[in-house]
This record gives sequence, C-alpha cells and structure tokens, in this order.
Amino acid sequence: MVGKVVLITGGSAGIGKAAAILFAHAGATVVIAARGLDRGHQVEQEIKAGGSKALFVPADVSNPESVQQLMARTLESFGRLDCAFNNAAAPGKIGRTGDFSEADFDAEVASNLKSLWLCMKYEIEQMRKQQPPGGAIVNTSSVNGLGGARLAALYSMSKAGVLALTKSAAQEYASDGIRVNALVAGGFDTEMLRSAVSQMVSCDPVKVEETLKGYAARVPVGRIGRPEEAAQAALWLCSDAASYITGQSMIVDGGLTAWAR
Repeated sequence: MVGKVVLITGGSAGIGKAAAILFAHAGATVVIAARGLDRGHQVEQEIKAGGSKALFVPADVSNPESVQQLMARTLESFGRLDCAFNNAAAPGKIGRTGDFSEADFDAEVASNLKSLWLCMKYEIEQMRKQQPPGGAIVNTSSVNGLGGARLAALYSMSKAGVLALTKSAAQEYASDGIRVNALVAGGFDTEMLRSAVSQMVSCDPVKVEETLKGYAARVPVGRIGRPEEAAQAALWLCSDAASYITGQSMIVDGGLTAWAR
C-alpha cells in the first residue's frame, strides 16, 4: 500500500479504526471520515504519531454535500484516491418487520445503504478520471444481509442491498480498472455490536455479556472476532495481491454461516 491514498468511512471506531491503523502501517496515506470529532482526531493523531500520513475529515456520508466535501478535501490534500473502504454504518432499531415505522425504514436506508451508494458514486467518478485511472473499493456488508435476521429486518435489508450494489458496480467498472468487493462481516467486538445486543436485552449489562457468550458459542472458532481480523480482509481486498478479484463477497465470520453457504 506504499504511496496509495485510502479513504475509510466510519474510521473512528471499531473495524474502521482498526483498518485505518492497519492501512497506515502498510504504508498508505489514510483519510478518515466519521461523525465523531474527538475520536476521529484521536485516530488521526495516533497514525501520525506512528510516522504515517493521515487526515481526519468530519463527514455525514448520508448527506451528498458532505460526501462531496469529503472527496474535495481528499483531493486537495493528496491529489488522488486509490482505495476506499466504505465501512460507515449504524445499528438501526430492533423489532419485528411489521412494527417498524416508515421513518425507521427511511432512516435505515439513509444511514446504511444510500450513504454507501453516495460514497461509491463519487469515489468511482474520481477513480475513472484520475491518471493513472483505477482503484479498489471494499464495502462493508453483514452476514445478516445473506439471509435476513429475526428482529433486524431493516438492517438485514440494507446490508443485502450493499451486496447487490457491490456486484453491480464490479461488473460495470471492471473495464475502468476499478475493483469492487464486499466484506461480509460476522460478529466483531465493537461498540456497534454491543449497542445492538443492548437493545435486545433492555440495556441489562449482565444479559449483554450472557448474549455475547451465547453468540460466541455458536461460532465454530469459539469466539467473537477482533476488529483487526476484519480489517485484514479489507486490506487484502484493496491490495494488488487481490488484483484479479472483483464482485466478491468475502465472508469473515469465524465459520458462523459455513453450514448455509
């Protein structure tokens, strides 16, 4: 990744933060986009303290103007965009399919699907026109998007949409030298996972830990993943080592869904 400019959305926490640090260690110049100002600046400073280049840009990627400003800051600072890891997402609400409101539906689409499409739209535009053209994009989906999940219909819907967007764009822009793949994440030890579990158990901390232990017991490798393990997959998909891979949905879940694939 030496000399490459990488944009990571949702880069201030969880898998995104792990990826920002990992890409920087691999030699990339990293642009971190997130809504949380303090955490975003902390990640930026951590990377710079390690001797790598980084830029934090506050952004709400569900807003087209904010995405355009993000791209403008990236290009003003570094001149091009070689890779993008579209990882920003929100956990959404827990409930049965018929109990959600229209506002819940619209919010889920905006935060987890429209936002990713907006990022892809402007990333692809830049990758096509820069010299030399081309690039690599990785979009974060979820095992919930493979077949749905009880009490998470809207989140599952949005993550299934990510897979369809990824596969469509991969076919459309391969001739432009742009590869587009998806990271299909299982359970990773992040604030987002704990927030989702907390909703399910009425914020009872004891039940949160019990639920996480129960989830880990269902995973063939016997544990919940570390954010760095998901970040490694994203790094590889963006690297030249994956130069013949596009349209791939890489499932990283410790074997959780192996029985159904």
